[in-house]
Amino acid sequence: MSDSSVDSLESLKPMKDKELDQAAEVRWTSRDTGWMLNLFGTAIGAGVLYLPITAGSGGIWPLIIMSVLAGPMVWLAHRNLVRFCLSSSSQEGNITTTVREHFGERTGRILTLAYFLSVYPILLLYAIGITNVVISYLEYQLQIMPPDRGLLSLGLVSMLVLAMHTGEAWMLRAVKIMVYPLVFTLVAVSIYLIPQWNGAVFDQPVNLKDSLLVLFITTPLLIFSFNHSPACSAFAHAYRVRFSDAGTCHKKTGQILKRTTLLLLAVILLFVFSCVLSLTPQELLQAREENVPVLSVLAYRSDNTIFSIIAPVIAFLAIASSFFGVYLGALEGLQGFITQQWVRHNIHRPLPHGALHRGCILFILMTCWGAGYANWDVINMVEMLVVPVLATILYLMPVYAFYRVNSLKLFRNPALDAFIFLVGVIAITGFLFSQLLS
Repeated sequence: MSDSSVDSLESLKPMKDKELDQAAEVRWTSRDTGWMLNLFGTAIGAGVLYLPITAGSGGIWPLIIMSVLAGPMVWLAHRNLVRFCLSSSSQEGNITTTVREHFGERTGRILTLAYFLSVYPILLLYAIGITNVVISYLEYQLQIMPPDRGLLSLGLVSMLVLAMHTGEAWMLRAVKIMVYPLVFTLVAVSIYLIPQWNGAVFDQPVNLKDSLLVLFITTPLLIFSFNHSPACSAFAHAYRVRFSDAGTCHKKTGQILKRTTLLLLAVILLFVFSCVLSLTPQELLQAREENVPVLSVLAYRSDNTIFSIIAPVIAFLAIASSFFGVYLGALEGLQGFITQQWVRHNIHRPLPHGALHRGCILFILMTCWGAGYANWDVINMVEMLVVPVLATILYLMPVYAFYRVNSLKLFRNPALDAFIFLVGVIAITGFLFSQLLS
């Protein structure tokens, strides 16, 4: 063999080794499973217990249409947001720095504050919810006198926050511990209800106007029930640090998001259809008027103590697993906003990042504890702030960036982008319309 042939073969070795390394990196790992479950857990919150009531009260056909549209809506929107987060020129960039880089300082400050305000109230709501769920479970299921509300709330919130700062591996392990039982319980309830299925929901007269109205009003809750955007920035950062090759990073994050969406669709839609098919249209309408979760309706109807036991378990697991992802978004948003204010006011001292990080953790911990202890009524604040801002950041902002930022133009797809942008507009207007009706 000639020397030139040997040199050619030698030059191919590093290329082959690199290709083999990238192929190995794209293989599914336990870390990927952990992040998939973290995204899944972030999405599965209290909204899933109300979705069957809202979606099913308009009959079976709006529910079927919603099921067909849910997959593309959820996957495309979250993939767009992750692609946006990965587009920062900084290796350590997150959603707040990326917004500032692409849209400028002023717009960046506004969007960073909006991002924080779309996440932080949910965190307060979860702190209140998990405290109430545990107190109720101790009192009514275990017949135990609960401890002081302040101590209990502090203990629960501290435990969740501590789990977030024990390292990525331990955090993902804690998520698995909570999400696996949650998935099992939701699927078990869905299967348990199958013998009680009836065809009453198919007997409702089909009215195109009413069906479209139900879809219009249900879209905001649908987005909220499948939303895992608070964890997307931390998720994108974790894989950007791991993969130096942008193409491999996009491929891996896309793979995880796709599997997360499939898992969400399988679990949530099975639960929603099973609940709707087990109830009559009259029961669904009554539950919607009373604004009660679906498991409460099933417990009242059948006088079945199983649902009264399972309901708080599902609520606890759903809130705790969602807390992790929402906490990541709230901490990131708060740190980003303070950093931007520091730079804006031309403070000439360097920003002490360690002190900032600890201070933001302490602020979130203390305010969540205060909300849990005082049992604040923040539901209206969550509705007014979260839904419109969430739809803007998740559905509108990334699409807008694709057509404004040159580095993102390779992700443009006019048909899919128009679909996602339209969903975002429908979500915002549907929410405002539902507020006018209430």
